[in-house]
Amino acid sequence: MLAAARLLRGADGRAQIAGYHFRLVRAPLVVISALMIFAAACAASGSQSTGTAAAALDRGLAAHTAGKFDEAITAYFETLAKDPVNKYAFYNLGEIAQRQGHLAAAEAYYRLALDQDSRMPSALFNLAIVRTSVGATADAMALYRQVIAADPDSAVAHFNLGLLLRQAGQAAEAQQELAAAQRLDPKLIPPATPSPAPQASPSPTPRR
Repeated sequence: MLAAARLLRGADGRAQIAGYHFRLVRAPLVVISALMIFAAACAASGSQSTGTAAAALDRGLAAHTAGKFDEAITAYFETLAKDPVNKYAFYNLGEIAQRQGHLAAAEAYYRLALDQDSRMPSALFNLAIVRTSVGATADAMALYRQVIAADPDSAVAHFNLGLLLRQAGQAAEAQQELAAAQRLDPKLIPPATPSPAPQASPSPTPRR
């Protein structure tokens, strides 16, 4: 198990919690997951309603990072009651559902986040992990391509796409994606042969 966490700051100066947490999960190939907990920004000039939603989101984030998922879920729903289109609340609800193995719920929440922001890389990425887990490889590959379109420097998206392409027998394109992943992150080394191996999953990270 590998875990790391760090504080990042966005352009608005607000702190963002970032991290990766890997655990072994039964899967047909190595897939890396960087699940994220997102904190939302609230403009200083926002309305009282927006401020209340932001405060609820902050409470949810604090509970979420502490592993108090029931409290986090309650706070995220409070956020959505005040701000029904808050993509971060939808995303974080999906992260909790995915972490707990409720894949149908996780997919629904990620799709709601994407309804608000169709290019949200983290939601696209985690939805690809969910679709891989349920055997929807073609969907997962399409989602990874969307992640790469939004964030060409996403090494893990290139890596996971390469592994899925290799599993699908598309060796030449798979090699291109795996090579791109290694250029971006030399630590990403694919297994010598496609065989049952660990899939990584759920944990805390930032907003974009």
